[in-house]
Amino acid sequence: MAKRVVVVTYNEQWKTDFEIIKQHLFPAVKDLIISIEHIGSTSVEGLSAKPIIDIDIVIKDYSVFDTVVEKLATLGYIHEGNLGLNDREAFDYKGNVDLPKHHLYVCPEFSAELHRHITFRDYLRNNPEAVIQYSKVKEEGARLFPDSIDDYIAYKSPCIEEIYKKCGV
Repeated sequence: MAKRVVVVTYNEQWKTDFEIIKQHLFPAVKDLIISIEHIGSTSVEGLSAKPIIDIDIVIKDYSVFDTVVEKLATLGYIHEGNLGLNDREAFDYKGNVDLPKHHLYVCPEFSAELHRHITFRDYLRNNPEAVIQYSKVKEEGARLFPDSIDDYIAYKSPCIEEIYKKCGV
């Protein structure tokens, strides 16, 4: 069964949700990482989003990756591979039902995917008109395609590409 595409208006709670997850992760990986970044739409004040926190754990390089995987496993995270995107490793989580819903990725510091995430986030944080435009597109896409994540993604892709051009990604 397909998951419903749900996009909601910005929620201040997302900042707190990120901090809760970060504080859960940090003790296990603190000696191995550069940072834990709140990325994606929930990281941009005022932006409508699917209510799922996106997080990138930034590592120097893959020399520490296996140890990070082991440490995250102690918290219930399962490495899923790169899911078709180089230098961005995805993790699922089991048993952390008290944590806010989130997607977790580990990226090396010089990953193109990490650069894209941070550049896109920072551009939106500094361009309220782009936030308004992108929110409208996301809300409309969710209304038009509530049962098809693929169609929703295709609908919002031209807007994303336009923002990528503006921010140099």
